[in-house]
Amino acid sequence: DLMEFDLQIDGVDRGAITWGETIDDTVKAASPVVVIGAGMAGIQAGIRLSQAGLPFTVVEKNAGPGGTWWENRYPGARVDVASHQYCYSFEPAEHWSEYFCQHPELRAYFTRVFDKYGLRPHCRFETEVTGLEWDEAAARWRVNVRLGDGEDEVLEARFVISAVGSLNIPHLPDIEGMEDFAGPSFHSARWPEGFDHRGLRFALLGAGASGFQIAPTIAPEVEQLNVFQRTAQWVMPNPIYHSPVPAGESWAMRHLPFYGRWLRFVVTHLGVSAGPDTFRIDPEHVDPRNQSVNEVNAMVRDHLLDFMCEQLEGRPDLIERLTPDYPAWGKRILQDNGSWFQCLKRPNVELVRTRIERIVPEGILTADGKLYTADAICYATGFLHNEFLAFDALGRGGVSLHEQWGDTPTAFLGISVPNFPNLFLCYGPGTNLAHSAGLFFHAEFQTAHAMEGIRRVLSAGAKSIEVRRQVHDRYVDELVAEISTLVWAHPTIEHSHYKNSDGKVYTLSPWSLPRYWEITREVSPEDYRVE
Repeated sequence: DLMEFDLQIDGVDRGAITWGETIDDTVKAASPVVVIGAGMAGIQAGIRLSQAGLPFTVVEKNAGPGGTWWENRYPGARVDVASHQYCYSFEPAEHWSEYFCQHPELRAYFTRVFDKYGLRPHCRFETEVTGLEWDEAAARWRVNVRLGDGEDEVLEARFVISAVGSLNIPHLPDIEGMEDFAGPSFHSARWPEGFDHRGLRFALLGAGASGFQIAPTIAPEVEQLNVFQRTAQWVMPNPIYHSPVPAGESWAMRHLPFYGRWLRFVVTHLGVSAGPDTFRIDPEHVDPRNQSVNEVNAMVRDHLLDFMCEQLEGRPDLIERLTPDYPAWGKRILQDNGSWFQCLKRPNVELVRTRIERIVPEGILTADGKLYTADAICYATGFLHNEFLAFDALGRGGVSLHEQWGDTPTAFLGISVPNFPNLFLCYGPGTNLAHSAGLFFHAEFQTAHAMEGIRRVLSAGAKSIEVRRQVHDRYVDELVAEISTLVWAHPTIEHSHYKNSDGKVYTLSPWSLPRYWEITREVSPEDYRVE
């Protein structure tokens, strides 16, 4: 059923909203919806709300649509999910020039879809949500926003769909002297427009997903590149990571009926069908080096180590420093066609694994007393993955969502939270995918669930819908119990943005895509209270 839904071989959008005409126009007119964010999920929500004929406003802090692909413009920024999979099921892309395309094409795709479905008149750009407050008597949300000129305003909404994303709030390290550095310094997600790195002595803090892409791109153009890496990363070989899509394949997608949809299905199928079982911790499995959690995982480990050693032949010093001391796949896996490892072998590149003591005006001082002179510093240090909202929401009785969550953010299906009626989350707690396929699937499932919740309220002539506390708690217990058996929760893994301060994982989904699709398809009266 999921494959039929996704493949859409008859050209019919299976997720399209068709119930709009069954709701009285006066009811719809009195039911405004605010969508927070104009990224992948926010655009999806806007399309579905438009199909339902509901009044809605998309509030976006940036100057244009695309979310992370509007913000991330650092050199080398590209998707690490296959391009043909990285698109809406109802808007498959046939124009990708690379198998793993770069940020200008990604931004262009979102902009094209955004405008095709007429969302621009509904969107308020350069407007940031600063808080939500539930009005019990009116059964409405007060959405506090700050405009680009600094003025504050309050929007009224019957329903709110939060589509702010998870990799949204940049994380800056706590290093003494950061403010003392004499040159430009910035987070990778805030790479200054027009910034020229050529010829500089460049310090790159972090070698995760962003730093891993930045370093090989700028290394040939800078005078010196010092890469400061806290934790070694597992790297998966991908020979087509930088490859263009051949002309014949592009022709086939444009001219052969449904070839593009079939290609998307083939690219996606293995990830969808695999699920999390290969990542499960086998308590009987023994690995003295703590680099694997089961027999299959050990085979993966050997494959990754072989690839690294092949790429770094003749550099045993780099092999020693780049060999992870935690299980394969235990943190976000990186993909490489050789560019990363070859970059580190360049004469003007140095990999630094020594702890940073402090930052001084001239550069970076490490714990061994060595000064690394720098003209510019980029903090490719990730995001606050456990903080799903940069703003707070006050629900029933003035309950603070930030206080209710604390360091353990939870939501039923990652979508609904007790005490917060008529609020739906996309990419909420427990929905990030470290296995299976891309987040476009989750965005479509979550938006469909939110729309069904809205339909139930409107068709029943009710005021609100809220997940039942016992349902939420039972779901969270099941999720935590399941994720705790998988590699990302392995106790040897430290400094993981998947984990909270107690070493618990509340960000990742442990479910296969078919299962998550099944459990989000309905909005059951047994799960929700409609009143």
